[in-house]
Amino acid sequence: MLITTGLKLGGAEQQIAALAGSFVALGNDVAILNLTTGTEVDLPPGVPVTELGMRKTPAAVLAALRKARHIIHQWQPDVIHAHMIHGNLFARTLARTGPMPPVICSAHSAREGGRLRALAYRATDRWCDLTTHVSEAGRLAMIASGAVPSGRVIVMPNGIDTNRFRQDDASRERMRRDLGLNAGEVLVLNVGRLVPEKDQAMLIEAFHEVYRRIPGARLVIAGDGPLRAKLAIQIAEYGLNQAVLLAGARKDIPELLRAADVFVLSSRIEGMPLAVGEALASGLPVVSTAAAGVAELAGDVATITPVGNAPALASALATAIEQLPCTQAEQWRRRQQVISRFDISAVAGQWLAQYQQLMEAH
Repeated sequence: MLITTGLKLGGAEQQIAALAGSFVALGNDVAILNLTTGTEVDLPPGVPVTELGMRKTPAAVLAALRKARHIIHQWQPDVIHAHMIHGNLFARTLARTGPMPPVICSAHSAREGGRLRALAYRATDRWCDLTTHVSEAGRLAMIASGAVPSGRVIVMPNGIDTNRFRQDDASRERMRRDLGLNAGEVLVLNVGRLVPEKDQAMLIEAFHEVYRRIPGARLVIAGDGPLRAKLAIQIAEYGLNQAVLLAGARKDIPELLRAADVFVLSSRIEGMPLAVGEALASGLPVVSTAAAGVAELAGDVATITPVGNAPALASALATAIEQLPCTQAEQWRRRQQVISRFDISAVAGQWLAQYQQLMEAH
């Protein structure tokens, strides 16, 4: 049973959906408890989802716990695997209400929250069997914050469905036509929610310099969030309305990656950014800030710049564009970086082995 804070289009939610699909493909039964409501990610057919619709009141939390206990009693899972801070704390509290199978809690961000959240993690640590993080940088950040003892948290990386991210010339041309791109224009793609952690404001500042240097460059930012209006104003102030598109939340990321020439990540905070792995699996040159998990994921096949440094990001982006087109050998090397270590089937197999070990110990 997977417990999640939500099922929107974020990276953690996409990872939950990908794991569910792989677990089912490997012959396992999967059910999902969603603390909130609404499902935007594509889940495998037949996976039951229960929405708890939990609100931030004691009565609502108690009602959600009762409902979750009833479902667990009916479904009788062998393992409970929670994701993200609210899902993790909920699962730990659930474990205190009576006999439960092993409870695993997975963190997906290098900064799970402030001091109070770290204290909540530490206070409830003994109520779960294992805590995991998607990157070593994130694991060390959790330990440094006091959220978990060093011997109680391990790294379990995100997995990527590399079969979804293959080059396809016909798909590339269709998407480029849909985006209104001319043959000589270079598409730089960014994928992420429009929130301060993703720092698209710094990206737009950097792209302003790139566009001055390379007038044929175009930037598409796929994602939505509370900063959309502010970013639109910034784009207009820089005179970039013809060069930068806020494309909104998208479900066609593989097609956008095929249409792109370069991928860019501008984040200040990450855990292990799936978007970078997906771009590499698509064979794209990647320019990224040094957010947590990027170096572990990309190795030496991406260009990494300091966090929050617009001039450095602009220079790296311009260089990546000027070095186009990529050779097939370069594309293969990027794709192999992901396939060799982060293919979803292999990662799902690692999880199943971890589940079995915890079940035996439990």
